[in-house]
Amino acid sequence: MKYISTRGQVAPIGFIDAVLMGLADDGGLLVPERMPQLTKEELAKWQSLSYPELALEIFSLYIEDEIPRDELKQLVDDSYATFRDEAVTPVRKLKDSQYVMELFHGPTFAFKDVALQFLGNLYSYISRRTSSIIHILGATSGDTGASAIEGVRGKEGIKICILHPHQKVSKVQELQMTTIDDANVLNLSVEGTFDDCQRIIKELFADVDFKHQYHLRAINSINIARILAQIVYYFYAYFRLAEQGQQGAVSFSVPTGNFGDIFAGYMAKQMGLPIHKLIVATNENNILARFVNEGLYQPGEFRGTHSPSMDIQVASNFERYLYYLNNGDADAVASLMARFKSEGSLTVTGDVLKQVQADFAAYSVENEECLDTISEYYKQHDYLLDPHTACGIAASDKLTAEGEVTVTLSTAHPAKFDEAIRLRSISQTYPEQIQALFDKPQFQKVVAGTNDAIKEQLVSFF
Repeated sequence: MKYISTRGQVAPIGFIDAVLMGLADDGGLLVPERMPQLTKEELAKWQSLSYPELALEIFSLYIEDEIPRDELKQLVDDSYATFRDEAVTPVRKLKDSQYVMELFHGPTFAFKDVALQFLGNLYSYISRRTSSIIHILGATSGDTGASAIEGVRGKEGIKICILHPHQKVSKVQELQMTTIDDANVLNLSVEGTFDDCQRIIKELFADVDFKHQYHLRAINSINIARILAQIVYYFYAYFRLAEQGQQGAVSFSVPTGNFGDIFAGYMAKQMGLPIHKLIVATNENNILARFVNEGLYQPGEFRGTHSPSMDIQVASNFERYLYYLNNGDADAVASLMARFKSEGSLTVTGDVLKQVQADFAAYSVENEECLDTISEYYKQHDYLLDPHTACGIAASDKLTAEGEVTVTLSTAHPAKFDEAIRLRSISQTYPEQIQALFDKPQFQKVVAGTNDAIKEQLVSFF
């Protein structure tokens, strides 16, 4: 399996080189040269597999023999042994035809652990095998940072620097990152929004000389390994419902800001998984919902919401979808992204917009609607949703017909967002690991939201 850039100016490379490259050297994003296709017979064989066994099969399709199967199995087993639930990503029924898949049973109580426990172990493996220097640079709207740090802290040969928007993540998210005092971890609290953090990351990775000089590696979902790891749980959810007698295609409602989680679902569908509908659930930062519903991709005014991990205006994985939407025409993608950079927007119409709306449905959830959904499901179903999952549930309730089986991806434990939960007079008990954070000292540097300010920190750290 080889990987190519959405902008077409990078020669095909193998999986390990793709992981190390992160953002493609031409500024694009890496995608597999071909999409593996699965038959009904192959799907039937996979139905009874455990989560790690299923992950091994799916990773093998994209890695082939570049990592020997026994070594890949060890990486997978080590990655998911850290989860608190034996199922790794259990599926719960809330009401008729409405399910949630709990993706928050990893070390940091967020869905990012599913991919980043694996990627952390993968980076450690690559460092040992290739003698590569691994200096990880990432940005977070809240959950990626803690998950990434947890995935690599204390690992020999790896350093990690995480940028987060100053005072724009939840208190628990902040504490999970900044109470880590390991020598190989640097937390930078950036004055600005997550979009500022993400822009800086992309521009530093696009500076190829700087990237190579300081051996920068990506942990954000610009790294293709993140997406591949997230494909697995779509298959796992489908198989768990099939065990309960569900026949035919399943819909998924996905809270998303950066488009990575739902793009993994798009890939799963392209591989042959029977998915009926992929629902893009956004908050008031609704650039993705507007694109699906109107064909306009244009950042709006930033809004702070009760679901801060989705407070994103420019979705880093959107370019990968544009590549497939344009039938793999890298020149067309490069032209579109150049236009977006110069004009600040891009538009699709006609048959192209019809294709977008065949691939996705979308709904933007207002702040009060998010809180109302938390309150309603707590009262009626005795189930406490975090505000991001609540956006997914609200979108599912709005866009799915009666009897249409839908799985909402539950992206975080509600304890990570108690500020929002308390607004509906709901009290909860923190898990022991989260409660302990409040008694620990914090370690972070507040820095200006400029490339030069971040570069100065990186040069002294790396």
